[in-house]
Amino acid sequence: MLKVGDSYGQSFVATDQIIKDIAKVSGDINPIHLDEAYASKSIFGRRIAHGLFCLNAISMILGNHFPGRGTILLFQSFEYKAPVYIGDIITVEVTVTEVMPKGIYLLSIVCQDQNQRKVLTGISKVKWENTT
Repeated sequence: MLKVGDSYGQSFVATDQIIKDIAKVSGDINPIHLDEAYASKSIFGRRIAHGLFCLNAISMILGNHFPGRGTILLFQSFEYKAPVYIGDIITVEVTVTEVMPKGIYLLSIVCQDQNQRKVLTGISKVKWENTT
């Protein structure tokens, strides 16, 4: 059983290959993600990762590590704070903020880049029962 304050963090690199893979799987081929010449003229000045980059990392953590296998996602709400650039190292920190009956947990999510700049914040509500 998890308790309030328990947390887990893991880092991920926004590589060119991962961005191409997200584009392929999602169908989001917006040139802001894939075309350096196009992106250089944007407000970002260079290519940025899809919003799905952080969401995929969060999903991987929830389903595999924290809480872990058997986690069922009930609700998520996120706010994008800053862009993730190709080559950025993003650390995802998941923290239990509330424990509810029937194995329901409210989790705080914070994604930061290698400069400790928050790129995404939000919450996830999950159901998880420790069966190990």
